[in-house]
Amino acid sequence: MTATPVPLPKTSESERLKRIRHTASHVMAMAVQRLFPKAKVTIGPWIEDGFYYDFDHPEPFTEQDLKAIKKEMVKIIKKKLPVIREEVTREEARRRIEALNEPYKLEILNDIKEEPITIYHLGDEWWDLCAGPHLDNTGELNPDAIELESVAGAYWRGDERNPMLQRIYGTAWETPEQLQAYLHQKREALRRDHRRLGQELDLFSIHEEAGGGLVFWHPKGARMRLVIENYWREAHLRAGYELLYTPHLAHLDLWKTSGHWDFYRESMFEPMAVESQAYQLKPMNCPFHVLTYKTHLHSYRELPIRYAELGTVYRYERSGTLHGLMRVRGFTQDDAHIFCLPEQVEAEILGVLNLTEQVLSDFGFREYEVNLSTRPEKSVGSDEAWELATNALKNALRTKDWAYKEDVGGGAFYGPKIDIKIRDAIGRLWQCSTIQVDFNLPQRFGLEYVAADGSRQTPIMIHRAIFGSLERFFGILIENYAGDFPLWLAPVQLRFLPVGEQYVPYAQTIAADWQKQGLRVEVDTSGERLGKLIRNAETAKIPVMAIVGAKEQETGTLSIRTRHGGDMGTLTIAEVQERLLQAVQQRRDF
Repeated sequence: MTATPVPLPKTSESERLKRIRHTASHVMAMAVQRLFPKAKVTIGPWIEDGFYYDFDHPEPFTEQDLKAIKKEMVKIIKKKLPVIREEVTREEARRRIEALNEPYKLEILNDIKEEPITIYHLGDEWWDLCAGPHLDNTGELNPDAIELESVAGAYWRGDERNPMLQRIYGTAWETPEQLQAYLHQKREALRRDHRRLGQELDLFSIHEEAGGGLVFWHPKGARMRLVIENYWREAHLRAGYELLYTPHLAHLDLWKTSGHWDFYRESMFEPMAVESQAYQLKPMNCPFHVLTYKTHLHSYRELPIRYAELGTVYRYERSGTLHGLMRVRGFTQDDAHIFCLPEQVEAEILGVLNLTEQVLSDFGFREYEVNLSTRPEKSVGSDEAWELATNALKNALRTKDWAYKEDVGGGAFYGPKIDIKIRDAIGRLWQCSTIQVDFNLPQRFGLEYVAADGSRQTPIMIHRAIFGSLERFFGILIENYAGDFPLWLAPVQLRFLPVGEQYVPYAQTIAADWQKQGLRVEVDTSGERLGKLIRNAETAKIPVMAIVGAKEQETGTLSIRTRHGGDMGTLTIAEVQERLLQAVQQRRDF
């Protein structure tokens, strides 16, 4: 994996970038309406990496149009037009909008509850309804740090029943150097796209004829999944977890008891009828772990109880939101639930953080962004319980000496949480691990344990996941490594390259023996010349290649090449096998 680049600044964390991108979006809209007077504007916010504006225009915008729009933007920027904030009454705003014949602006106005209405002007030529913030004048924008990137379709207000608009995406930065770094990262992201690499490396597929959003794991992808699952199970058993397997559906009443039917219904598939009873595909694993806990009355001496499961769940996602492995309708969560005493919460949270660090590090992720979300206005549980849980999360993070950002009021209604984002090889952040304290489900299901004084008490429940889901984590791994996986993870660790057909049986005999040792090896039987055999193996991102010819067969040796190290010389069969097994066990290169 390449060295992690310096992360680019985020709009959400930079007031200056907010103003730059918001102002750039208005300059773009002004340029569009100068060049295309029939275009109607809708909304134009800043987003994490740039900005966009949606337009209703009868003709589709082309690449040439984008170039013309950018050229017009430069003219507006060079004029150094003042950006003027104005407050007007609702009636005055309506009058002005009707004079411009801008129906979308009128609809936006109707949705604005606050008064007075704020308008931002670019000089005396163009204005839009807007809450800001903006730069003081257009001249503060650097035209060499702005790029118009693409045009996409977007339904008005995201509703497919509404008109289809044209969304122009752009990006804007403080300096040209930041723009170039962003464009480089974007090119890298395209090169690493897990959907393309998944197809090229024959790892997985998604079929519309099967409904979309459901993953088919091919043999090579399934090999990697097995490695990941086995690692996960072994790590959890060592950490004191018990493994569970639970059903894929349950009676609808269970989801009503858990609260998912009331609070999560829009993300659940429609119930199905089984013998006139309503059953529901599970969107979560937690109620099943709760039922497992309830099969016995537990003593305080048994706690904590830690259940872990690679549980497949199903969630309804609109087809337009599906995205490769990153957003699917069926996926396997690496779920775990800990039932513990109040005085055990902090130690259990710390244990989860330690396990999370170990797991993520072993897969190559060592840089995180950590967020702590605290009690929202609407919540369940006593003040004492919230204070205990929040302090436990904070103390565990301090013990780990992990810097974190606090999202005040951003917790779930049932308890505070920690979210961990991992940084990949090109500096992007991915939300993976989460730890949530829950006061709600134990009460809903009447969970109890026998306390030291003989009374019945309610345990505290901790939800946690490290990967988030196997599918999404696998997609992140593909993109992080650009498909060039470390030896221990690679679907094929070594490929034999026979230089002639007569050497294939020799290679196949060795391969069959090594496969029994748990090594993932294969033999190239294509009969190509050696140069082509090597190129094909490198294209397939095979970590180690073993060349087999007359000399190797006579001497019981193999000529070894590695993908990144080149020619490694000639080694005996036993030496190669031992080095491979040790490298895999120690999770290092050959």
